[in-house]
Amino acid sequence: MSDDIPPLLTGGSGLKARGGLWGECLAEFLGTFVLIMFGVGSVAMAVAALPGSGRTAGPTTFFQGTGDWLLIVWGWAFAVTFGVYVAGGVSGAHLNPAVTLAFAVRRRFAWAKVLPYWISQLAGAFVGAALVLLVYRSAISAFEDASKPPGHSLTTFSIFATFPAPYFHGSVWGPLIDQVVGTALLLLLIAAVVDLRNTGVMANLGPLIIGFAVAAIGISFGANAGYAINPARDFGPRLLTWVAGWGKYAMPGDGDWFSTYFWIPIVGPLIGGVLGILVYDLFISDVLIARARAAAPEEVPPGPGEEEPAVRA
Repeated sequence: MSDDIPPLLTGGSGLKARGGLWGECLAEFLGTFVLIMFGVGSVAMAVAALPGSGRTAGPTTFFQGTGDWLLIVWGWAFAVTFGVYVAGGVSGAHLNPAVTLAFAVRRRFAWAKVLPYWISQLAGAFVGAALVLLVYRSAISAFEDASKPPGHSLTTFSIFATFPAPYFHGSVWGPLIDQVVGTALLLLLIAAVVDLRNTGVMANLGPLIIGFAVAAIGISFGANAGYAINPARDFGPRLLTWVAGWGKYAMPGDGDWFSTYFWIPIVGPLIGGVLGILVYDLFISDVLIARARAAAPEEVPPGPGEEEPAVRA
């Protein structure tokens, strides 16, 4: 784009206020909205739309092979990639309360912005899920009408939010550990991608690589608990399904082999995100900073978690 484009944030245009926190919150809302539209949309394709359109063995037949799971995995990878591209230039594209918290703990992200970011992410996730429900309403209804018994079920709920695999036998520890580990990996990888002291991603490919990271987590750990690894991604659509009539499946998160599950995809990612960025800093970031200071001590700014000196030598 040309450098002589006139600035928008001047005069009485009414846009000036969007240059600050309000604008960042709008970007977080829209980025998370895009994330959910593509991510939840890919699950709706696999679960309801493909069976209902005659492209599988029957109107309620899905997940016959690994290809169905890969459709969802890559759907979420693209969702993250394009969500980050949409919002990255304005807000940094956290799109995930776990990322926001981890960056507040270790990347000097302002604590005053944490709650506004969280609210924006949750709102974007709710609205994105609502639009997916609107677009796929007929497909979901056809699937539910052909099911036995008919009506809302855990299967159609799974389009929007997550639940644990039966082999956990109702224990909270397996799914909780899964969410902690998965989100820790996500933040570790995000920290590596955005760290210019490391093997920095060039040519604006960072969002794509982060999307690949989400795909890797889904391929490696996704079946355990649906790899929410993002409180807004799960809780926003969960609230939507509760309002739309899925009842106990949504809130408090009860099924045949689990109960009161709603809090696990919230608490697990928040813990895991902080642990992941702490691990990256301990094993990688602090080493890179120490090497840089050894080479040029006066040219290296404070690292993550370090205080900014009042006067630098």
